[in-house]
Amino acid sequence: MNHDIVLAAFDRQMRQDVRPDGPEGRVERVEGVVRQVGPDHGWNGVVWSNLDHTTADAAIAAQVRYFTSIGREFEWKLYAHDRPDDLPGRLRAAGFVPEPEETLMVAEVSDLPTAVELPDEIRLLPVTDAAGAELMTDVHEQAFGTARPEFMQRFLEQLAEEPDTVAAAVAMAGDVPVSAARMEMHPGTQFASLWGGGTAPAWRGRGIYRALVAFRARIAAERGYRYLQVDASDQSRPILQRLGFVPLSTTTPYLYQP
Repeated sequence: MNHDIVLAAFDRQMRQDVRPDGPEGRVERVEGVVRQVGPDHGWNGVVWSNLDHTTADAAIAAQVRYFTSIGREFEWKLYAHDRPDDLPGRLRAAGFVPEPEETLMVAEVSDLPTAVELPDEIRLLPVTDAAGAELMTDVHEQAFGTARPEFMQRFLEQLAEEPDTVAAAVAMAGDVPVSAARMEMHPGTQFASLWGGGTAPAWRGRGIYRALVAFRARIAAERGYRYLQVDASDQSRPILQRLGFVPLSTTTPYLYQP
């Protein structure tokens, strides 16, 4: 994999030419940025910018004014290769608060394992309705300490309105959900993206996370996507590297609350 070529494709397809990530969202290109505007429970923020030292502060201020005027918390999704170099400091000076850094990782779907190998006591349940989404919410709370029901609301909207763009599964130990993950597919691009992969602490280290990656890689291959992309935490990065994902950059969410 040529890192520079793949990163350029990611920036172009997933950031500059991004489509709304849900039926209620819209993408706007204004004042050197590409932003998504969604409902209260959706994702709102800046996904790409083309700024320099002379334009950055004005563009940041314009986005703060805009999202404040519509009463939305929003995120400036900053990547390590974004310019200008001092953009992180400018965002903090404008009142943005950074969340933990993640690693942008990408793998060729054809290089990934697609055989789903699970412990004997575990079965995978594809998520196709509200009951499955509730199980995903339960797992998210076990794995990360927060339920984030707004993610599940957005997932259900996508499932109802654009079912070919999402896929998800919950790993069940009997009737107990112990791990879950979802994937978003982006029509018109070469990329599908992995989200929400998490396992309850007592069930980690048994290969369930790896099996959920394989489950989603198989679907991506069947749908004709070339790359899988993930914003990896420090916890998941070593697993993903062993599976064949490579780091291309890092990304930090900068949050602004009106």
